[in-house]
Amino acid sequence: MTPKIQLTNKPAIAIYAIWLFHISGILGITLGYFDWFIEKTSVNLLACLILFFVFYPVRRPKQIATFLVFFLGGLFAEWLGVHYGILFGDYSYGSNLGLKIDGVPLLIGTYWGLLTFVTAGILDFTKWNNGFKIGIGAALMVILDFFMEKNAPIFDFWTFEGNGAPIQNYMTWYFIALLFHGILRIVKIEGNRVFALHIYLAQLLFFVFFYFKY
Repeated sequence: MTPKIQLTNKPAIAIYAIWLFHISGILGITLGYFDWFIEKTSVNLLACLILFFVFYPVRRPKQIATFLVFFLGGLFAEWLGVHYGILFGDYSYGSNLGLKIDGVPLLIGTYWGLLTFVTAGILDFTKWNNGFKIGIGAALMVILDFFMEKNAPIFDFWTFEGNGAPIQNYMTWYFIALLFHGILRIVKIEGNRVFALHIYLAQLLFFVFFYFKY
């Protein structure tokens, strides 16, 4: 009898892959292979997104529809920021985040969705009420953005005019994140909290490391 091959939802291999991507990036950039690793940023983010869809997971119509709302909402907010200087401040995107539509990388829209789901998943470890989860989830998103901002011009992700990101950027991030987390709690979507924690911590470690290095 031929044994059946079964797919598993256990995200152990995906978690190892995520840490491998990020630690390899830290080591490679630190050892002098800056351009090679930074040019692969969009590939790394796309790989993380695929793993997220498979192992979080995001498969059911409600999950996919909610993710699309965050994707389109984030993309529209960034489009307003890039073209009109409102919401986040005056900034423009560089060349290391892949394909753009009218100046905004598609990966940025997916990142809004991924980060909302992931930070919400982390808070599912707690027994806090939804209001507290919404507020803390939004704060987790802003914390990661804070450490990304200093690295963004160096990595050619995006660049703000003047002396870096204004306070307006973080305030807008927080309010949009509040909205997205509120939607996620209303529709009652939960995912793999362990996978969510690892993908957030891997991203945070990467940007914190280079925040202090540069």
